[in-house]
Amino acid sequence: MDELVQRLTVLRALAADEHVTHAAEAAGVPQPTVSRWLAALGTSLGAPVALRSGRRVRLTRAGRLLCEAADRALTALEAGQRAAAEEVSPERGQVALGFLHLLGRSVVPSLVSTFREDHPAVRFRLVQNSRQDILAHLADGDVDLALVSPPPTDPAFAHAVIREEELILVVPPGHRLAGRPAVRVAELAGEEFVGLEPGYGLRQITDDLCAAAGFTPTPAFEGQETETVRGLVAAGLGVALLPHADSPSGLPEIPLDPRAAREIALVWPADTPLPPAVQAFRDHALAP
Repeated sequence: MDELVQRLTVLRALAADEHVTHAAEAAGVPQPTVSRWLAALGTSLGAPVALRSGRRVRLTRAGRLLCEAADRALTALEAGQRAAAEEVSPERGQVALGFLHLLGRSVVPSLVSTFREDHPAVRFRLVQNSRQDILAHLADGDVDLALVSPPPTDPAFAHAVIREEELILVVPPGHRLAGRPAVRVAELAGEEFVGLEPGYGLRQITDDLCAAAGFTPTPAFEGQETETVRGLVAAGLGVALLPHADSPSGLPEIPLDPRAAREIALVWPADTPLPPAVQAFRDHALAP
């Protein structure tokens, strides 16, 4: 196995700069050994994989194809070594967590910090994006877990709701609805809305609430951050359905009648075993 990895490393290094000395250094073998391996490869193929040009080598088409295959093979081996190491020792693992922008302010820092109190060596790779993109990353295996709202209905995903946040109407100061004890969504049919772009979970929830009330909201402005949305509301450019602000914003906030809320769910692949470090973090996030 070690010699196979060395040979693959040589091919990857040759693909990078076509320099035999550098390839030998990368693999930790003498330069004559590299030359011997290249000659043996050419013999087994019936055609040379590299042609010398001074201290460098010029890869043939066959050589380039082998180098591309070597790079893919090493990438797979490295991923396998990581998975094997995590299987033996969950404390050395990595968790790739995807989440919505809004959750990066409180939910994610709280979960990660409390988890690392008991698992200080576990590493995290954090990915922020829209709900649509985060779920695509999860499906592709680019992240291990996802925090999104609303929960997905795709059977390829399993999920558990970890938090619920009430949604309220945010209006500019002096708005006709400011000061009301509550408001029905149907009363907003003539309003211009400020909201998140399509693909964001809060946008989907807003559209669904309005559809249930019998109208399609008129989007005046769209953004990617709730704080931007609040700023646009403050400027009198529309109304918005948002969670309560983390800190006082100076904007009137009116409860909805009936009450509306969004569920924040932790999501993972339904049929793929989780590495131990990822499973440990999932269990931590789901703990009461």
